[in-house]
Amino acid sequence: MKDTIDAILKKHIPKEKENLIPVLQSVQKKEGYISPESVNRISDYFRISRSSIYGIATFYSQFRFNPPGRHSIKICLGTACHVQGGDFILKALQAEIGISPGETTDDMRFDLDRVACLGCCALAPVVMVDNKIHSRMSVIKLKELLNKYE
Repeated sequence: MKDTIDAILKKHIPKEKENLIPVLQSVQKKEGYISPESVNRISDYFRISRSSIYGIATFYSQFRFNPPGRHSIKICLGTACHVQGGDFILKALQAEIGISPGETTDDMRFDLDRVACLGCCALAPVVMVDNKIHSRMSVIKLKELLNKYE
C-alpha cells in the first residue's frame, strides 16, 4: 500500500491543498478505500493534519475508509423506499450481517452503504448488490438474496 501511495505522490503533484481530493480519489481507485496509512502519508506530503483530511474526505460520500467486501450492498433510503419500509429493511440487514453502513464484514463478504436514491422509486423498497437492483424487498426476500451471495 505504501508503494501505491508513494507512486501517486511522486507524479509531481503540487503540494497545494486543492490537490488533496484528486490524490484521495487516486488512492481509493488503486486500493479500493482510504486506509489510515494512506491518510498519514498524505498528511505528511501536504503538511496538513489527518483530522483535516478526514474532515474533507468525510464530506464526500464517494470516499470510504474500510476495505470493500466481495459484494457491495446499497440500501436505498430515498422517500419512496423509506415510506415502503427501507429503514426496516436496513435494520434487518444490519442484524443479519452484523455491520452498519460504511462497514465491511469481518470475512470481507459484504460492505454496506445507505444511499439517498437509486432511481427505482416505483419498485420500492430496493436494495442493490454489486450493480444489480433487487426490488420490492422484504425481510424474507432479503435473507434469500443474501444466501445467493455465499
